[in-house]
Amino acid sequence: MSFCPPGNLKSSSMQDDIKSKKKLLLATIENIDQEGRGVSHIDGKAIFVEGALQGELVECESYVRKPSYEIAFTHRVIRQSNLRVKPKCDHFNRCGGCSMQHFEFQAQIAAKQRVFENTLSRIGKVKSELILTPLAGPSWRYRYKGRLRVKFVVKKNKALVGFNEKRTHLIADISSCEILPQNLSDILPPLQDLITQLSIKDKIPQIEFAADQKYLVLALRILEKLDLSDEVLLNAFSSQYSVQFWTQSKGPETVKPLSKKDDVKLSYTLKEFGLKFSFMPYDFTQINPFINQVLVRRAMSLLKPSKDERIFDFFCGLGNFTLPIAISGAKVTGIEGSASLIERAKQCRDENHLNDFVEYQCINLFEIHKEILLKLGHANKWLIDPPRDGAFELVQLIDEEINPSVIVYVSCNPATLARDAQILVNEKGYKLDKAGIVNMFPHTSHVESIALFVKTAS
Repeated sequence: MSFCPPGNLKSSSMQDDIKSKKKLLLATIENIDQEGRGVSHIDGKAIFVEGALQGELVECESYVRKPSYEIAFTHRVIRQSNLRVKPKCDHFNRCGGCSMQHFEFQAQIAAKQRVFENTLSRIGKVKSELILTPLAGPSWRYRYKGRLRVKFVVKKNKALVGFNEKRTHLIADISSCEILPQNLSDILPPLQDLITQLSIKDKIPQIEFAADQKYLVLALRILEKLDLSDEVLLNAFSSQYSVQFWTQSKGPETVKPLSKKDDVKLSYTLKEFGLKFSFMPYDFTQINPFINQVLVRRAMSLLKPSKDERIFDFFCGLGNFTLPIAISGAKVTGIEGSASLIERAKQCRDENHLNDFVEYQCINLFEIHKEILLKLGHANKWLIDPPRDGAFELVQLIDEEINPSVIVYVSCNPATLARDAQILVNEKGYKLDKAGIVNMFPHTSHVESIALFVKTAS
């Protein structure tokens, strides 16, 4: 991407010239959308421009054209925003793993806050009584769990390991990554060389990674069996770079360590609560352990659990919120749809000696009905932490019999939170008391949030 200082431009004539010579558009960026793209309007048509910031004048090229909108990428910045910064990653303009490194860090957070508030208003028709201060943590080296794509490219005689390129399904050829743990970023080039040497180099589509402060586990998805020479190469690499290899040949039940020395258990801690959570590399757990510390603290400050209360933790996972609730002396029931996660959650409960305060139930919360919920008994406070689909089925069940006074809702998708907030506020008699964002994924457009709903007097 090249940059040009502001000049005295006649927009209409320049627009015509650009269209005729390069098929480019001249766009003045009005604001930022939920995907972190600049928004412009040309001849009444919305143009979403990747890599552009509010207030900028850019040349852009459309790669998606629809009757009512187009999606474009920035070709040249003519008038630059003072919030534009040089991306830290050398691969930013090619790799699609991040979309906002060109945006000053605090301005990224402010933009996400605006997107969150606008989504609540536009989709949910609700407004929070109080907007909470955004929660933020380290901006680099934060992603401790995720998936890397793998592709052996015959023409290059090289295995690529990384994320998709921007605007394509190809894998970006990268040698480092600023959001991954340092020990994983450092081994990307030798990891590519290793896979290139394997007999099944073209039968490994992805690598799941999971890390803590002690171990780095790489789980290879293999479509054919490793031979003895492959295992020798993987074991040598493991010893040299202090990583543990696991393999997955079919479904999740086939995930296993390559050898006995690779059979490690990972963990993270919530120091403020004196809790430790052990997990396996394939478990669903915290991607950003740093911001999770402050997220749990905020959730507890909103929920205010106290001794002898009964509290439900829906979509509880490993018990990330369940166990901190129990530390207060409250009786808490964690509900989760995955049987394997429930078993791991029980182990974490037992290891933290909270058996007297915590019970777990395995229930599919996307198919739950009233009779099942009533069998759990009554809890005056709920914590809800659903996946991207939200908790629509659950909040629909609230009525005079099922009527918590307080709901803390942790969301990874502003749109489904807004949808569920509309139900809670406009149908179920709750007030959206407080809400704010959590910058769980810096330099991406992803918005995590937390909201407090309080039952209003009838």
